[in-house]
Amino acid sequence: MQKPTLTAALIVKNESNNLDSCLSSLVEWVDDIVILDSGSTDNSREIAQKYTKHFHLKTDWQGFGVQRQAAQELVTTDYVLWIDADEVVTDKLKNSILAALTKNTDKTAYTINRKSWVFGRFIKHSGWYPDRVTRLYKIDEGFYSNDLVHEKVQLNDGISLQSLDGDLTHYTYDDLQHYLVKSASYAKLSADQKQARGKTTSLSNASLHAFACFIKMYVVKRGFLDGKQGFLLAVLSSHSTFVKYADLWIRSQPKRPD
Repeated sequence: MQKPTLTAALIVKNESNNLDSCLSSLVEWVDDIVILDSGSTDNSREIAQKYTKHFHLKTDWQGFGVQRQAAQELVTTDYVLWIDADEVVTDKLKNSILAALTKNTDKTAYTINRKSWVFGRFIKHSGWYPDRVTRLYKIDEGFYSNDLVHEKVQLNDGISLQSLDGDLTHYTYDDLQHYLVKSASYAKLSADQKQARGKTTSLSNASLHAFACFIKMYVVKRGFLDGKQGFLLAVLSSHSTFVKYADLWIRSQPKRPD
């Protein structure tokens, strides 16, 4: 029986700093690479086209979920492997993926463990590791949700999950400025999503969520074992949590008088 085919799919925007190392970890063993760009102004296109002919644009941004759905429609192979531009496939993970394709088990999707490099070290606690995400499945057995942010893979009924060996190395943030910009963007999208669903909140609720976030990451998930980076991540994450709820609260306040 012929081994099933595999496409690595990415959605990108202004990822020139990461794209080369990501794609170079894929190009020699996947059958195809599909990239859907949402309007890069750097040289992401030029880098991508060194590795694939399938570079496409979709600039009418409707959220991460819808963008991934559009990218999946461009995939023509048996399986799709989702990867972000700031991620790199390790050799152990590559071999595990290829073994799964060889077995080609019916009604099975696969989770991959991400190991994140943040502010000078790999994070091994803080709720960040192990960080299993569903990334590999047959093209007709799964799809992404419509969520603006924190989109999730929705699998067909009867599909079971198996864990792959090896890590997906995740180079999360270049520096603190990158974190703050990315966090602010995600906080806005989260508030947009909650507002669209008719959700409301209060500042006391925002404070409670922020405090709970810090305790969970630093104490319950043992972020203190990640050293100074673990403490910084817990503080920054609690701040981001507060901001997304505070943004939602602000939207319910009286508008500026004429």
